Amino acid sequence: MDTIHTSKPQAMINKIFSSDNTAGAAPEVLQAIMDAGMGIQQPYGNDDYSQQVKKTLEAIFECPLNVFLVATGTAANALALSVLTPPWGAVLCHPESHINNDECGAPEFFTNGAKLVFVDGDHSKLCPQKLAAKAAPNTADVHSVQASVVSVSQTTETGSVYSLEELSTIGHICKKNGLKFHMDGARFTNALVALDCSPAAMTWQAGVDVLSFGASKNGTLAVEAIILFDQTLAQEMSFRRKRSGHLMSKLSLMSTQLCAYLKQDLWLNNARHANAMALKLDQGLRSIKGVEIQGNTVSNMFFCKMPRPIIDGLLDQGFYFYSDRWDENVVRLVTSFATKEVDVDHFISAARELE
Repeated sequence: MDTIHTSKPQAMINKIFSSDNTAGAAPEVLQAIMDAGMGIQQPYGNDDYSQQVKKTLEAIFECPLNVFLVATGTAANALALSVLTPPWGAVLCHPESHINNDECGAPEFFTNGAKLVFVDGDHSKLCPQKLAAKAAPNTADVHSVQASVVSVSQTTETGSVYSLEELSTIGHICKKNGLKFHMDGARFTNALVALDCSPAAMTWQAGVDVLSFGASKNGTLAVEAIILFDQTLAQEMSFRRKRSGHLMSKLSLMSTQLCAYLKQDLWLNNARHANAMALKLDQGLRSIKGVEIQGNTVSNMFFCKMPRPIIDGLLDQGFYFYSDRWDENVVRLVTSFATKEVDVDHFISAARELE
């Protein structure tokens, strides 16, 4: 590891800004796993913790719902879509969506071949006018896939956030055309605290039928929740989760993670901290000559264009982030619940010295 000239111990400096997946689990979550691991519980979701998770989420979302826990976001998204579309259906999504670029074909695999059909729009968000055109029924043409479900990422893959009005517009388009509405919420809580709204307003009140409720990026060890606001899908989801190998026998050790995550606003506080660290990083980099922040930083992720010497210099010093994947000299910076102010200050200081 590179030598860092600082009065603080070297081990306290985090130089990784590539992803919020690099953070470990929150201490409260790890302690909950240890506590639950000492006891005996019924398997396959018949445990006390799983029942508590359902009750807690119903209180948070202010409605009856069904919850299916899985270990990964890929499983959550793919299984969610599998109950929302037939194999001959079309999933309308943004070309920059996670289900298109980062799931290795899992949505197509789990749906037995449903096609991802792209609907473009600025800031990685679906354009309502373009969506309405794609959503129109086409049942007369047996040669074409039929639009079945709309999927949005909230937060998007470029750090932008759908407003409540935008979500409601999409929900209206879905309802008008008989389509289901899925939300990929890998960074759900980062968007929620950015909008400062209720979970209900950002989901079922806007027309969302199924939510992939992400937690691993924001403090849990390995648990994601498929939340069904449309409870008619529950039986099919039960079989699909089991058949795909995602029904964990010791589900209590996953449920206890969410119990701790949702307790005393840990999930909200973690996301607020991550978002604040991203904004601090944004504001510090804006003062450096040649750095151009792209868009507004509203969540825990943003993109900026940097002079090549700054990029290379930071990488040479051991900082880690993605660069040049989206465009030349464009880097993605992501903060997490574990990012500290000293980490951000250190990055900004190093970049300024390379100015």
